Amino acid sequence: MARGDLTDAQWAVLEPLLPKGVRVGRPPIWPRRQLIDGIRFRVRTGVPWQDVPVEYGRARSATRSP
Repeated sequence: MARGDLTDAQWAVLEPLLPKGVRVGRPPIWPRRQLIDGIRFRVRTGVPWQDVPVEYGRARSATRSP
């Protein structure tokens, strides 16, 4: 877990508030928590999506996640 990522306690509060997002087809590659941490990283640092570290998922995944 990187500095600024959600703690387990924060994720436990946030996760039930997210829509379930029933999708047909291939399962997601990146876990929602990882994508949300990536979105938060981008907002916190102001870097372009392409410069968000890959540990947070691909930029395209974060911008298209349901």
